[in-house]
Order: sequence, then structure tokens, then C-alpha cells
Amino acid sequence: MTMPAQVIPDKTLQGLHVLGRENNSSPHPRRLEGKIAIVTGGARGIGEATVRLFARHGAKVVIADVEDTLGTALANSLSPCVTFVHCDVSLEEDIENLISSTVSRYGRLDILFNNAGVLGNQKKHKSIVDFDVDEFDNIMRVNVRGMALGIKHAARAMIPRGGGCIISTASVAGVMGGLGPHAYTASKHAIVGLTKNAACELGRYGIRVNCISPFGVATPMLVNAWRSHDDEEEETGFNFGIPCQQETEKTEEFVRGLANLKGPTLRAKDIAEAALYLAGDESKYVSGHNLVVDGGVTTSRNCVGFKGWRERLHCDRRRQRNRAGNSLGFSLDMVEL
Repeated sequence: MTMPAQVIPDKTLQGLHVLGRENNSSPHPRRLEGKIAIVTGGARGIGEATVRLFARHGAKVVIADVEDTLGTALANSLSPCVTFVHCDVSLEEDIENLISSTVSRYGRLDILFNNAGVLGNQKKHKSIVDFDVDEFDNIMRVNVRGMALGIKHAARAMIPRGGGCIISTASVAGVMGGLGPHAYTASKHAIVGLTKNAACELGRYGIRVNCISPFGVATPMLVNAWRSHDDEEEETGFNFGIPCQQETEKTEEFVRGLANLKGPTLRAKDIAEAALYLAGDESKYVSGHNLVVDGGVTTSRNCVGFKGWRERLHCDRRRQRNRAGNSLGFSLDMVEL
């Protein structure tokens, strides 16, 4: 005997549709719900990706950067819970204003992502025997002093509340030698060291302090760093500023060639996911840790060094022009490193 088909009420169907949407969502929806976060260097690159991800997970985010136009535009493009504050992290008064204005606006600070940093003027990255001292000081002032000031003033805001999370962007150059210019490498080693030391002191107050060491991510800073500084730059049409899509894709392709882990491409959103993990409750017992996101590069011996990276990149660009046709009838190919 055939049973009559049951008619499901419209309201029940609507409920099933909602349930379906919930089941298709992330297993950890809005992992930073109600949290107050600051992201320095948040106007582009890893910082921008982190701002977007934190906001999507329910945090109220303050973008701190010297890039006023980019920072304001990013804040305006997101929810009203995202704001922008001009901040030069090397200036203590700017950091102090950033933290105090955030606490005044929201009542507290839960998360600081110390992400602002510089690679420096590539023309001044020379041998250790003749490096530019002023350039060295500038890199240390932004990368190390800026990070230390962030920890100092964030801790002052977090200690009375008995908890908080501080994250800093380090680098694989802070894990092993030969992956970056001398000043940049020294600054990233300092970030890893200060992270561990600060974690020892601040743990008693329930404050977790960690850092992230990425491999090469095709951020505007890295793409700009790998551009040529001679007449070849004019020939290729590469200009400083925000890289075009072609330059970003080319840098990603080049980094994949150097990578130990083949297949995936490391992007800014992957580092943002690492920051989300360290900022959320999933890492509630993780402190003093350097989360290396490098696909195993620092465990391998395939290290060509920063100078080698740039030489290989320039070599690749020359080969591209040769394939397009060389009217002079000779090859500009360099020897494969």
C-alpha cells in the first residue's frame, strides 16, 4: 500500500534552508566574536588580509598604518566595526595614541597584531663589510622598535584586564641565515627573541605573545624588493608602488620554484589564517611560539640566499624577453644558479 506524500509547511522548509546554510558554514564561525583587535601595517599585504579575516570573524578591527589613503579606503569598504588610525610604529607617541584611542572607543584591547615592517632600500643592501649604517638603523627602528613599542603599550592596556593576545610578524629570515639582507635578518631574529622574552614576563597576567614567520608571500613589499634597480626596470615597465597582477603572479611563480613544498602557493590570506589561529581560543595555551609558515623551507638545505633569489628573478625576466624575440640576435640568458 502506497503511503500518501506528506506536505511540508512553508515555515518548515524555510527552517531547513536556514539549517542547511548553517551546516555549510565554517565549523568555527565568527571565532573572534566581540573581540577588539589592532592590526599595524593593516592597509595592504598580510595586514589587509588579516583585517578582512578578523572582521569576518566578528572582531572590531582598528587598521593602523602610514598609508592613509589605502587604510581609509579599506576601512570604508568593510563594516562600520573597522576603523583607521594613522600610525608610524617607530614613534612612541603614535603607538600610545593608537592604543589609548582604541581603549577609549571600545573599552579594552584584546588582540594586537604587530605586522608593520620594512625590508629597506634595496640599493643599500650590500655586503656586511660596507652596509649602510643609516639604512640599518631605519630598518631596526621600524621592525624592532615598532614591535617593542607595540608590546609595551598593548601590555599596559591588557594587564589590568588579566589577559590578551599579542602577535608579531617575523620571517623565515629570523629562523635561518642567508634568506634576507643583513639588517632585515637581524631585525627578524630580534622579533623572535623578544617574542619569547615578552611571553615569559606577560604569561603571569594571562597575556599570550607569539609570532609568525612566513616564507615568501607576494605582498607589495616583496614584489617591490625584487624589482630591478637598473635600466632593465624601465625596459620591463616595472614601477614602484602597488604591483600589477602580472608582477604578483610572476613573484608567486618564482617563489613556488624555490619552495620545498610543491603544489600550494603561499599567499597573504594563509598568514592571516595563522594569525586568526593565534588570536583565537583554539590557541589558548600557545605562548612564546614562533609559528613558521614556510612549507618546510627552513628544514631543508635548498638555500640560495637573498642575493641569489634576486639574480634568479632577473635571469627569468631576461629569458622571458628572449622568448618574445631578440632583434639583436643574441641571448641575454644568465647562467642558472
